[in-house]
Amino acid sequence: MEIKELRELTPEQLDAKIYELQEQLFELRRKKAVGNLEHGEQLHYVRKDLAKAKTVKRQRELEIK
Repeated sequence: MEIKELRELTPEQLDAKIYELQEQLFELRRKKAVGNLEHGEQLHYVRKDLAKAKTVKRQRELEIK
């Protein structure tokens, strides 16, 4: 996911996206622990997307103040 796409989301949509990415990250970590994770790079990409989404959220919080 590109940062441009995240910036176009409303605050509610951004929160929902962050929650979705956290759930996805949890599921991937669970699969990795059990040994069922086929594509390990998915974990990397989800972590990066989550960081981008949290960055956009934080930038918006700082703009308000």
